[in-house]
Amino acid sequence: MANETLARRYATAIFGLANDENKVPRVQHDLHTFVEALAADEQVRRFFRSPVVDRKEKEQLIAQAFSRFEPIALHAILLLIRKRRETLAEEIVRQFDRLEREARGAQPLRVTSARKLSQSELDLIVSRLSQAHGTPFDVTQSVDPTLIGGVKIAMGDRVADGTVAGKLDDIARLLSTN
Repeated sequence: MANETLARRYATAIFGLANDENKVPRVQHDLHTFVEALAADEQVRRFFRSPVVDRKEKEQLIAQAFSRFEPIALHAILLLIRKRRETLAEEIVRQFDRLEREARGAQPLRVTSARKLSQSELDLIVSRLSQAHGTPFDVTQSVDPTLIGGVKIAMGDRVADGTVAGKLDDIARLLSTN
């Protein structure tokens, strides 16, 4: 929880700077690129998070490797190194995404189905939900074959389960209570 609070402070500052310069999409992209680079290679991640690697050397290597980044994103990463906060990088990106989504007035939406939905099917679901709730959504689609059929939709802390597996679970619960 303390790390989340601290990451939120960093993300708020980064978002504020990016927003003031109308560079939110570029900064967001660069931060995601950096975190994806950490996730892609265990050695890179260990190097970045290592407390024994010389800070100046780490800063120089990161600055060279990511020199094409938007300066706001690059300086935020370098600040994490200087302040020994490297472990916050992923949480800062999550918090930055949350701030960006809030600034647009969008809500997260997770659509899970037994098979991958076509783009038109997904668009239909999202447009109906957007109209019903009066808000745009950031959609994440996932596939879970154990659902058998149907769709499970999660909007924030609310879940609508229209899957075959969900209906079977409801029937089983109903039968076990009688």
